[in-house]
Amino acid sequence: MIGSVLMGVRTRHVRTRQWTALCFGVLTCITAQIASAADCPGHPDALGTSRTLVVDPREHPRIGTMQYAETLPLRDHEVVLTFDDGPLPRNSSQVLDILASQCVKATFFTIGRMAQAYPEGVRKLRDAGHSIGTHTQDHPLGMKRMPVERARQEIDDGIASVKAALGDDGALAPFFRIPGLSRADGVEDYLASEGIQIWSADFLADDWRHISSSRVYDNAMKRLEDKGRGILLLHDIQARTVAALPRILHALKARGYSHRPCGAGDV
Repeated sequence: MIGSVLMGVRTRHVRTRQWTALCFGVLTCITAQIASAADCPGHPDALGTSRTLVVDPREHPRIGTMQYAETLPLRDHEVVLTFDDGPLPRNSSQVLDILASQCVKATFFTIGRMAQAYPEGVRKLRDAGHSIGTHTQDHPLGMKRMPVERARQEIDDGIASVKAALGDDGALAPFFRIPGLSRADGVEDYLASEGIQIWSADFLADDWRHISSSRVYDNAMKRLEDKGRGILLLHDIQARTVAALPRILHALKARGYSHRPCGAGDV
């Protein structure tokens, strides 16, 4: 049986053109501790939060072993929940409710046009204490084939749209995930120059595919057990993810997992 930590990530002040305010993002980790009733009022058996990891994007500019040489500096059996592509009101709100029921924090990579369409959904993420990163303006899947200037525009517009939805520049963490995890030197160099940390993942649940929620659950848990720790990529816009998430959180707790928030700056 494995134990793990759901972690949160926090960022420190990064002085670049884009990030001129103190940016805090929370990454949540699962440890073998169970949250007390005081930690999660009304949910004495919640997975809960136990620890915050702080990571400096300047020292760890690219994370996630699916693409890069390093991941977050996690302890053995720690896991980080991340969600892409939202917000989409019905499904994203249900994901937030499920996370809240277990007092778990996650990191969300938000699409700019979704933030424009549903700004209240982005503010819900902030108000619930989750980390908010960005995922371009329009989710193009071919950034590695895109002219660098167009790719930069996708990145900048996505950041601007999410900031506008939030109404608070300091609520946005300098975290970015490339759509489709598609590497491109020009994109990576640009993000590094802006002090923005690129997030890949360590394992997937394939929840964007046309599979059952049971398969999403099986993929997530098997791959976690195979890796022992790492960043899990999910999608808060998917109904199958909504259906699988309670089972995933229950399994983490049953196998000795608990949740903690992490931040960027101190490691």
